[in-house]
Amino acid sequence: MQIVHDYLLLSHFLIIKKQNKMFTVEQIKAAHSKVKSGADFPAYIQEIKALGVTHYEAYVSDGHIDYHGAEHTAQVPEKYAPLAIASTPDLSTFQAELRAHQQGQTDYLTFIQMCATTGIEKWKVCIKHMTCTYFDVSGNEVLVEAIPY
Repeated sequence: MQIVHDYLLLSHFLIIKKQNKMFTVEQIKAAHSKVKSGADFPAYIQEIKALGVTHYEAYVSDGHIDYHGAEHTAQVPEKYAPLAIASTPDLSTFQAELRAHQQGQTDYLTFIQMCATTGIEKWKVCIKHMTCTYFDVSGNEVLVEAIPY
């Protein structure tokens, strides 16, 4: 009976371990390299979700991104020279430019520069709720959007 009990515990442990996927910075970068505009964003989210990412924060100031899984974090280092972030958000301009980006009219770096000038310090993607939340430099929510899937 003890052997059966130990086997069941081990099997349960292995199933749990298998569900807690470990992802690498290289896998994240490979998925992100396919993003040419905001129109590619939903497919990117699905790909990193399959890797085990539960949420992430992207920082406009230098482009570093913190990706989180169930029990794992990977940081993609800064991508460009530091940008100054406007101290006051300009929501109407941000929303208009965001829509253009989502329709594929701008590339990623143009989007980043627009975020900085309109006061967006970072965004957080929650894969469980399929939302993207944009924050100002004071940490206030500026906009919450549903991610199409």
